[in-house]
Amino acid sequence: MTEVSSLTGRLLVATPALADPNFDRAVVLLLDHDEEGSLGVVLNRPTPVGVGDILAPWAALAGEPGVVFQGGPVSLDSALGVAVVPGGLPKEGGVPPVESGALPGGADAEVAGATPSADAAESVPPGDEPLGWRRVHGAIGLVDLEAPPELLAAVLGSLRIFAGYAGWGPGQLEEELVEGAWYVVESEPGDVSSPAPEGLWRAVLRRQRNELAMVATYPDDPSLN
Repeated sequence: MTEVSSLTGRLLVATPALADPNFDRAVVLLLDHDEEGSLGVVLNRPTPVGVGDILAPWAALAGEPGVVFQGGPVSLDSALGVAVVPGGLPKEGGVPPVESGALPGGADAEVAGATPSADAAESVPPGDEPLGWRRVHGAIGLVDLEAPPELLAAVLGSLRIFAGYAGWGPGQLEEELVEGAWYVVESEPGDVSSPAPEGLWRAVLRRQRNELAMVATYPDDPSLN
């Protein structure tokens, strides 16, 4: 066993010192993190492209703003999504294997459900998952986009679609954490479905009950101070 402690379901908040323009003021929800690497989506990069333009059957389930978000610099021709699945769902007989769907032009597509809190108990008890949904962590799950959207229309609390994702190889994220590139904080339900995603970086930092709350006041351009 390695000493990697899973951060799946938590948020990576870019520190002011992070120089990579792909992640300037980024808030990343980690969908997977283990000794083999990490994968997440940037929650605060909306694009002008409507969900209906690439995934019309799912557009009605997408929360406001109903646009595609740039989830990261990797595989920009693939689609992922994040949704909140409330607890107390009726048992649907288990979860089928999830296969990648196809977008126009041959792009792969998968959807992931969001988590109310990184350390929260599973809101959907094991064995009670709706058909077409596979748990990732707590209330986070993958949705088969080839399944009829009406299968999940009644149980999805919200849905957000992403083009691309953020990925790290084995040990890469750990190195960035040691270098001070990211703050690691708990996620909350509103992070995924925020109607004002451009302000999410400051909002997430502002709610922290420690010195990170002060970082929220950091100017966009320190040279202007």
